Formats: sequence, structure tokens, C-alpha cells
Amino acid sequence: MTHGEGGPREPRLRRRGQGELEAQVLAALHDARGPVGAAWVQERVGGDLAYTTVMTILTRLLAKDVVTRERAGRSFVWRPTTGEAGLAALRMRKVLDGESDREAVLTSFVTTLSADDERLLRDLLGAAGGDGGQG
Repeated sequence: MTHGEGGPREPRLRRRGQGELEAQVLAALHDARGPVGAAWVQERVGGDLAYTTVMTILTRLLAKDVVTRERAGRSFVWRPTTGEAGLAALRMRKVLDGESDREAVLTSFVTTLSADDERLLRDLLGAAGGDGGQG
């Protein structure tokens, strides 16, 4: 098997998974001690990530109400509005919204919960909506 020009092929860069980049950007914002600019986020996320890509991700997170921005001179500084739990919930909601049979997905999810997690979910649903399905 030849690789052309007599040498081995350059390794292909791994493509990030869906939501992985958003998670990395949000994690960087959580590590900040206050509002930070997109260039700061770009440095922390690293790799070959373009500044415009960071801005796109920050703008998407803003549309999801996961970050806020405020004017700082001619640019913006960004800060997270939610913790890691909020980000995980956002990912779960995104997966659920992408499925056509929500009932099947939720049923499958609930049936795999531990007894403690199921009890916690029932308590949370009860607090949010009255009886939590009991009654």
C-alpha cells in the first residue's frame, strides 16, 4: 500500500462530536474568574480553533441562554449563566428534541434509572407539577 510521495500519510484530525465544542467553550468560561473575551476562550480551548468559530459557538450558546455577553469597548465579554448540570440538561434536551418518538426515548431512559434516581425524578416531578404522577 503506497501513501504517495514515499512517506506515511499525515494523521487525520479527529472531528469533534456534536456538542463537544460547546461543552469545551462553556468549560473554559466556567474556569474564568469573571467575564472574558472570545480570544481568551480561544486560547483556553486551544488546538487550531479559529476565532470566528469561537464567536459562532458563543453566539449559539447565547441563543440558548447558556451564556450572557456585555459590551466591553468595541467587543464583548462573555460569562456562563448555568453550571455543568445545566449544560448536561441542555444536551439531554437536544437529544430528546432530535427524536421523533419522544415517548419511546423517555420510556427507555426511565426504565434504565437506578431506584434512587427514579425516586429523585419522581420527587422533582412532584415538586414541579403537583402529585408527580402518584394519585
